[in-house]
Amino acid sequence: MRILLVVSSLFFSISVFGQQDLLSLVNKPDTNKKQFVSGAFKSTRVINSQSMEMLGKGVLDFRILHRFGLISSGINNLYGLDQATMRLSFDYGFGKNLMAGVGRSDVEKELDGFIKYRLVWQSEGGVHSSPVSVVLVSGMTLTTMPWTDTSRKYYFSNRLGFYNQIIIGRKFNEVFSMQVAPIVVHRNFVPLKTDPVNTYAVEIGARVKVSRHTALVADYHYIFSGLNKTIYKDPLSLGVDIETGGHVFQLHFSNATGLNEKQYITGTTNKWLKGEIGFGFNLSRVFTIVNPIKHQHIGK
Repeated sequence: MRILLVVSSLFFSISVFGQQDLLSLVNKPDTNKKQFVSGAFKSTRVINSQSMEMLGKGVLDFRILHRFGLISSGINNLYGLDQATMRLSFDYGFGKNLMAGVGRSDVEKELDGFIKYRLVWQSEGGVHSSPVSVVLVSGMTLTTMPWTDTSRKYYFSNRLGFYNQIIIGRKFNEVFSMQVAPIVVHRNFVPLKTDPVNTYAVEIGARVKVSRHTALVADYHYIFSGLNKTIYKDPLSLGVDIETGGHVFQLHFSNATGLNEKQYITGTTNKWLKGEIGFGFNLSRVFTIVNPIKHQHIGK
């Protein structure tokens, strides 16, 4: 009987382990099938700049960007809280690799719009996988303020500005993501006739995930041509993302007061080292208008 019991136990153990091995083979992901990497950033923007992330097809993103005044303005201005600027926008995903958006800010009463196309999507496994994502962004701005410069002839085209950007980014692991994004901003109208109409900069954005629903983010633009650097400064923003359901709530500090690419790249004059920074927040709320396309993704 003891021998029979030992043999039966061994047979049962072998059967169980055999079933577990078979199940592990069944549940093992297919490394030969391409899997797209998602969740490099919490939303389609790092802080000020566009991120490598895209909206899904049929997804509407309503965004509120709010900037308070400078903390260095002191108690009489409640450390900047007595002043505020704001931008409202609607972004929409037309496909897995295509989205567009429009917005309006009270800085210069400016309207803006952009189109964003993902040329390459970071992926793993399968054939033709890519270690990075490559995203193209092109946008336009329109100032609606009354024309007050009587010393120069007025043309409607003076109100227009344009920008083009290439974003190259990678999600290295579940904790860290980074992107580099060269950008050129063109202004049809500049403060002085001798000022360059094109400004060239490169953005560096990074995200460090600290918990399931929170992450630290940084957004820096180095301006290397097209502006007088004794007057204009490089925009730098540091913040934290908090995800709550369909909302992404971002708190940040920045020396930039502009609310679109033309404004914060060509109009930042505040210095971090002098404490000329302001508190602000970005609020994103997404709505699914139509059923999204399903893809295999890696990460959140």
